[in-house]
Amino acid sequence: MMKIRVCSLLLLTLASGAIAQVSPKLQAKLEQQARQLEPSVITWRRHLHQYPELSNREVKTAAYVAEHLRKLGLEVQTGIAHTGVVALLRTGKPGPVIALRADMDALPVTERNSLPFASKEKTTFNDQETGVMHACGHDSHVAILMAVAEILSKNKNDLKGTIKFIFQPAEEGPPKGEEGGADLMVREGVLDNPKVEVIFGLHIQGIRKLGQIAYKPAGMMAASDWFTIKVKGKQSHGAAPWLGIDPIVVSAQIINGIQTIVSRQTQLTKEPAVISVGMINAGVRQNIIPETAEMSGTIRTFDPAMQQDIHERLKRTATLIAESAGATAEVTIDRKTPVTFNDPALTEKMVASLVKAAGEENVARIPADTGAEDFAYYQQKVPGFFFFVGACPPDTDPAKAPSHHTPDFMMDERGMLTGLKAMLNVTVDYMYNKTE
Repeated sequence: MMKIRVCSLLLLTLASGAIAQVSPKLQAKLEQQARQLEPSVITWRRHLHQYPELSNREVKTAAYVAEHLRKLGLEVQTGIAHTGVVALLRTGKPGPVIALRADMDALPVTERNSLPFASKEKTTFNDQETGVMHACGHDSHVAILMAVAEILSKNKNDLKGTIKFIFQPAEEGPPKGEEGGADLMVREGVLDNPKVEVIFGLHIQGIRKLGQIAYKPAGMMAASDWFTIKVKGKQSHGAAPWLGIDPIVVSAQIINGIQTIVSRQTQLTKEPAVISVGMINAGVRQNIIPETAEMSGTIRTFDPAMQQDIHERLKRTATLIAESAGATAEVTIDRKTPVTFNDPALTEKMVASLVKAAGEENVARIPADTGAEDFAYYQQKVPGFFFFVGACPPDTDPAKAPSHHTPDFMMDERGMLTGLKAMLNVTVDYMYNKTE
């Protein structure tokens, strides 16, 4: 079924002229140059992997990127949204303004492997000593976009319009008390001067088959909200809990209670939803029941009405469970990232470009992913298309591969060539389709 569908889309797109307008000579040249540049892409990625930097702290990463872009003769701006880098390739011919985005930040994760370029970086994050690691593949995204910029610059005379290369900090979220990421990039005008018409982005996946490209029209990745529940009870001696109100026990009941919001109160046949508690903190000593406990977690949704309903149910569930024990609960919800929404018409138009990059058998339409991506902020302003590129080593079962955001995260660097070709194809195909 999938093969027939993709083939049909390819034929429809060819019939409309979106790909036929790109000359075979240019297409072959881009393919050849991508393969020739692959060793450099790997070198860049390994350098970035060895020296990762956290969100809003990508100073050396930004300098590394900016130096490369200046050597290509591009117009380069730095310091956008703290450490962001933006470069313009003006072809001098009428055409669309196309933005391409890569995220630059790493995570507070201590790497656990024997790679010769493994990160040895250390830092303090949320008052805890930790390593720093590109445990989500952002190093590969940067290396891919550096290569896209180099190849398109070499072929400037064959292109039309303007390409804007966006190297974005803080996709994982800015540090506490700071602003950053795509939201701040947009507010600082990254989609203006010149005004962007369309934006493309990708994400390497170490848990997807090497060389496979996956996409979904409309809501591809979830809205991400963060919540905190502060429970206040009454402190007492651990030997006499009846003299107090135990906020830890109340917190445990709240955690169990909010799980029923998804399993029993949400229409999951409409859209998926997730509520997860990721942190709980309380107490200072084994024999003291503390006065307060605090838990934090995340909510993932794809539908605005469901999102609001879950917020209301979470607040009601927590406060009433606390009340039933004589405690109080204060609930705060921070809307972090909107739904990553792939413009349906743009997505359908670009599927054939992915097929050219990976082969028809390696392009798959997938269900919604409950991960979140701040690429969504760009898509709120202009049509955008975001897709996944597989980089699971062939000797590893993707279902058993180490997850992103973990110390054992691993990716096969050969996946970057697929990502490079895909980004080149969607850019040039859109460019030629819009200018005829």
